[in-house]
Amino acid sequence: MFKGAITALVTPFRNGQVDEKALRDLIEFQIAGGIDGLVPCGTTGESPTLTHDEHDRVIEITIDAAKKRVPVIAGTGSNSTAEALRLTKHAYEAGADGALIACPYYNKPTQEGLFQHFQLIAQNVPIPIIPYNIPGRTGVNMSPELIARLAKISNIVGIKEASGSLKQMNDVLDLCGPEFDVLSGDDGLTLPLMAMGGRGIISVASNVIPADMSRLVDALAEERLAEGRALHQKMSPLFDVLFVETNPIPVKAALAMMEKIEYEYRLPLCKMASGNYDKLKKVMKNYGLIS
Repeated sequence: MFKGAITALVTPFRNGQVDEKALRDLIEFQIAGGIDGLVPCGTTGESPTLTHDEHDRVIEITIDAAKKRVPVIAGTGSNSTAEALRLTKHAYEAGADGALIACPYYNKPTQEGLFQHFQLIAQNVPIPIIPYNIPGRTGVNMSPELIARLAKISNIVGIKEASGSLKQMNDVLDLCGPEFDVLSGDDGLTLPLMAMGGRGIISVASNVIPADMSRLVDALAEERLAEGRALHQKMSPLFDVLFVETNPIPVKAALAMMEKIEYEYRLPLCKMASGNYDKLKKVMKNYGLIS
């Protein structure tokens, strides 16, 4: 159902408020670059520091701005099942095409608790759901066996896999079958995952380079591996530097360098350390993104 290069959108701020114009302009930049989908209010969108009203509004803006040109997969995760359920219901009612639901963080639920969390939401909201496995942020890993159990629920259609383990990704592909969309959560692992049978990437880097991410995924999907390898090598320095500090700190700094958003975050996220900022600026210049 969901495949290709999908952008995990940043949430632009101006003077402490969501910058609606910058968000709409960023969405146009993404679609013009050939991106295959948009994820508002994910980790990259600083969802933990958005109010519920802001969270709802960012999703509504994205749906309105996309105008059905590409799917909108709303980020609706929370460490509270009741809260995640409310956010997912809103996304469905607002007209989102799907929901990306991060594994509950901090609670450290058991595998059975995780199953019941996703099952309850899926049973109560008839929207395509993609769980998001990112143990580095949540403190718990969704096992391949758990993901295979969830894949049997009709509206759980895929997984965003950011465990960092190619073995885990391969096990998920084997256990869940070809109808289940396995998407990378790490830009640098797009090539090996797609070579194993994955469907694409929910990307941070595509905020900055949507056209190149789209070309990479298209090349890999069409088994043009030489072209895919060349694009991967070209983008690798950018992949690395965009995670030199906690996401989305570097990618928002990069977009600010490109004059697409203000250089602004919400605490506890803050501007980059000067040395890392200089590293990012150098890579951006070498890539030809800034002068």
